[in-house]
Amino acid sequence: MLGVAGRAVVARRLLARGDFRRLLLTRLSSQFGDGVFQAALAGTVLFNPQQATDPLDVALGFAVLLLPYTLVGPFVGVWLDRWSRRQVLLWANVLRAGLVALVATVTWAGVGGPAFFLAGLSVFSVNRFVLSALSAGLPHTVDRGVLVSANALSTTSGAVSTVIGGGVAVAALGLLGPGNGGYALLALLSGVPYLVASAVVAGFSRPHLGPDHLTRTATSSARDVLHGLVAGARHVLAHPPVTAVLAVMAVHRVWYGLLTLMTLLLYRNTFTGGSTLFPAGLGGLAQVLAAGAVGTLLAATVTPWAVRRWGKVRWTTGALVLGGVGQLALGLPFLPPTIVAAGFVLGFVAQAVKICVDTTLQEVVDDDFRGRVFSVYDTVFNATFVAALVLGAVVLPRSGVSVPVLLVVGAGYLLLALAYRLWSATAEVSSTAALRSGDQRAEFGPEPSR
Repeated sequence: MLGVAGRAVVARRLLARGDFRRLLLTRLSSQFGDGVFQAALAGTVLFNPQQATDPLDVALGFAVLLLPYTLVGPFVGVWLDRWSRRQVLLWANVLRAGLVALVATVTWAGVGGPAFFLAGLSVFSVNRFVLSALSAGLPHTVDRGVLVSANALSTTSGAVSTVIGGGVAVAALGLLGPGNGGYALLALLSGVPYLVASAVVAGFSRPHLGPDHLTRTATSSARDVLHGLVAGARHVLAHPPVTAVLAVMAVHRVWYGLLTLMTLLLYRNTFTGGSTLFPAGLGGLAQVLAAGAVGTLLAATVTPWAVRRWGKVRWTTGALVLGGVGQLALGLPFLPPTIVAAGFVLGFVAQAVKICVDTTLQEVVDDDFRGRVFSVYDTVFNATFVAALVLGAVVLPRSGVSVPVLLVVGAGYLLLALAYRLWSATAEVSSTAALRSGDQRAEFGPEPSR
């Protein structure tokens, strides 16, 4: 069991590698830009005084924005297993810097509706390449024995960097002022961290981040992409631990999406008065995100130690139980202080689960399939969130206050924890039986043909 000192030693061991530091800095800069851009986008849609958008229409608008975004996943995976991941990170960030300039222009002109969402969609679509390439390339910068800790450090610090970027953007609005001009300038400034990330990742040699068997054929037909997606899905199904964690992530994202929309509606329509400690509007949402970031940091600190002590299955199960109990206990009062606390718990649970899922994929999946499997992961990750937004737009009231929905979410987390524990126990028994059968065949020879 490692204490704080032990975890610090592991962190120093990771940061001692120059390639890990470079990839981490690429992630931090890139996701800081994500935070600035997302704050600009959310402010434009939800809290812009020059627009009066119904919050349920906003939920459907984000669903429309993210649904095509999930379709990029299959292409990402196939290309990440064909292209240099270093090149993907370099040019995708340059492209995003150009695309956010387009979004800024559209925002400044006051253009809404399909044109605005299409411009935002272009940025989010390219973002899939960046996040997938960062995850697929990580095992090339660390030793296998510290992969859990590497995931905890990199993904958590990236998530915190996103929140910090959003916080900086919210603070900057005090100088820029709300309205189309302020949000447009925020969107434009988000391109600067993207260019920084591109410059940082350029320090890698072309093949450093994989794939191991890099081919020079960078063109793929739609048929190639579909074949790649099928191959990735088959690889998932051939590895029960991967299938189990992807199922957990899918259901978790549904509950996460419902809670996200509920919080958005609460701060849009219910928590309108605000106070010094718990502000309303975009500032209140930023506070919830900050609480989630603290939970994320705590999960990153605790998860590597917890996995070593109890294993990924038990720790994931415990995190899901905490998610159910925490949301029921803290969400039901529907008060700003308890919603902020619920955001902290949700941030902890989401990151604890994500670290275990990412690590399982990186440990079990062959490197030549890793990009395609991560693309399946990304598609599931986003499609289930979109489904939750659409469902929430139908079942949640304008106020965001819904006891039945919160009860369903809380119970859903608890049932998911039970199902995952039973599934993992069954898979472990089957694996043990298969090993014993193999030992017997090795001892007595193959069975006679019938």
